[in-house]
Amino acid sequence: MYIYLSSRNIHDQFPEAAHLPDAVEMHHNGETRYVMEIDEILPVDIPSENTFRYETLDSSGVIGGGFAVLNNIPVTADGRSAFEARFMNRARKVEDEPGFVGIRVLRPLDDDTYVILTLWDAEENFTAWQESQAYSHAHRKRKTEEGIDVQQPSIFPRPSFVKTYVIEN
Repeated sequence: MYIYLSSRNIHDQFPEAAHLPDAVEMHHNGETRYVMEIDEILPVDIPSENTFRYETLDSSGVIGGGFAVLNNIPVTADGRSAFEARFMNRARKVEDEPGFVGIRVLRPLDDDTYVILTLWDAEENFTAWQESQAYSHAHRKRKTEEGIDVQQPSIFPRPSFVKTYVIEN
């Protein structure tokens, strides 16, 4: 599976994409993003300025809900395999949380920034997850000798950042 994340609707950019599923529209502080999940890479050349392409490494649930969290994590070329292995062996406790809709672990096709996309019924469900014991368990190795974030040399060339969006239904 592949995810396209764009500031413009793919259908508006490419008439040949009319047969593809509708994109999910998301908003944050006047910024609009469209997310489309499809089975294969689009056979057209998409401008990369405001469109990012990802391969889905791991997924559960669906693209939808009312609230999306995109954890953007830059990873060095040398660190990709260790980073991916860590996420392929994740605790998988988020799927049991109230209000959970979906998760996608996304490998970048055009740059170095992975995205962990989680989808929720509402922002309150995400906040409750962050305050839960399941969240603490999933992140228990962070900043420990076992944690990937303290290994040297660092596989993270820049700090990660989180963006949140309200999903239009």
